[in-house]
Amino acid sequence: MELLEICRRAKEVSAQVAKLDTDTKNRALCAVADALVAHADVIISENEKDIARGKENHMPEGLIDRLLLTQARMEQIAEGLRKVADLDDPIGEVLSMKKRPNGLIIGQKRVPIGVVGMIYEARPNVTVDAFGLCFKTGNAVILKGGSDAISSNAAIVGVIQEALTEQGIPKDAVLLIENTERETAAAFMRMNDYVDVLIPRGGAGLIKAVVNQATIPVIETGTGNCHIFVDETADFDMAVQIILNAKTQRIGVCNACESLVIHEKIADAFMPKLAAALAQKNVEMHADEKSLRAALGKTAGEGNQAVLKETVGEGNQAVLKTEGIANRELLLPATEEDWGTEYLDYMISVKTVSSVDEAIAHINRYNTGHSEAIITENYTNAQRFLDEVDAACVYVNASTRFSDGFEFGFGAEIGISTQKLHARGPMGLEALTSTKYIIYGNGQVRP
Repeated sequence: MELLEICRRAKEVSAQVAKLDTDTKNRALCAVADALVAHADVIISENEKDIARGKENHMPEGLIDRLLLTQARMEQIAEGLRKVADLDDPIGEVLSMKKRPNGLIIGQKRVPIGVVGMIYEARPNVTVDAFGLCFKTGNAVILKGGSDAISSNAAIVGVIQEALTEQGIPKDAVLLIENTERETAAAFMRMNDYVDVLIPRGGAGLIKAVVNQATIPVIETGTGNCHIFVDETADFDMAVQIILNAKTQRIGVCNACESLVIHEKIADAFMPKLAAALAQKNVEMHADEKSLRAALGKTAGEGNQAVLKETVGEGNQAVLKTEGIANRELLLPATEEDWGTEYLDYMISVKTVSSVDEAIAHINRYNTGHSEAIITENYTNAQRFLDEVDAACVYVNASTRFSDGFEFGFGAEIGISTQKLHARGPMGLEALTSTKYIIYGNGQVRP
């Protein structure tokens, strides 16, 4: 199907989707969830083709993980749809109703946006999440996934459309652009006569391209250079566990920790413990001089090095012989570029600071407005961090991995917005609505 035809069909069906009542939408969502599980073997088979192509093209491990679908993941995706069905329907919600001195009663209520366009990379779960949230809010959705996941996305959309048809709902409520050429993506970004809002979800290059090229209004979902600041009062065991979770639970996601900030007063005691824990996960640290010296045990003029499993090396660098990866360099001097890098890999930057002020300043300079955390036992420092760090999600003593629509109780998410207009943070149902004013009169005319 040609791009223009896809956009026209989405525009036409959007009025029908907007009129669906809550019970009808919920039944359809549950039917789609059941169908995805019932046809999981077909979808996983198609996903295996994408995985094979990804490996042939030397796709990074983190992106392979994002692309991978398993039976367990399919069941989790389906459960996300059921949770969306369980949520209150925001459409038709009256936000306010006031009577003016002239007798006019002016109110405001939530309405669908219309047609939502999604451009995203190798994340087939986004195909389902985007459909579910858009459908629940009465929107039609056009999906433009990347070539890396085209087989998976086509299979998923086929199952969704078949389930909708069985429920008596037009299958065009969700449409997939299967042409993976860049020219098609660029043309899609200019379809503002048909598409009401465009949401990019992926790496920095994709998001920048959409923001710069689109004539359609864009909700920007940002990359995640997420920091964890270990304050001088931090519980070391808690800090290590949170950092391990935030960095290594899934390396290829935008809410993974990419940067550490360590208070210099605890660096000597904390860094060897942290370095040993990260070495067990084969995480490469790009650290400033103070962090390197502390990790190696070079303190108070001593020349000895702490053993982080089997350590050899000199100066500001160590080579750790870890199981399965012999002689991999896991302690490296940081460069200026490291402070702003989203690695999406087993790498992390480490910066020492002398105060909470310096930590906040460093984070606000290099972060991407996504998710930031402080590990501290000091109430005042925690509150300052919450108040002064400029990000969509700010944590005290918890992993940045919780920045997720499912974890926030939204059932699923359309993305995590790092901008400040319309929506910010994990975007659920309300972010996919607009409002309109409703006015009741009894013959009033303006004098």
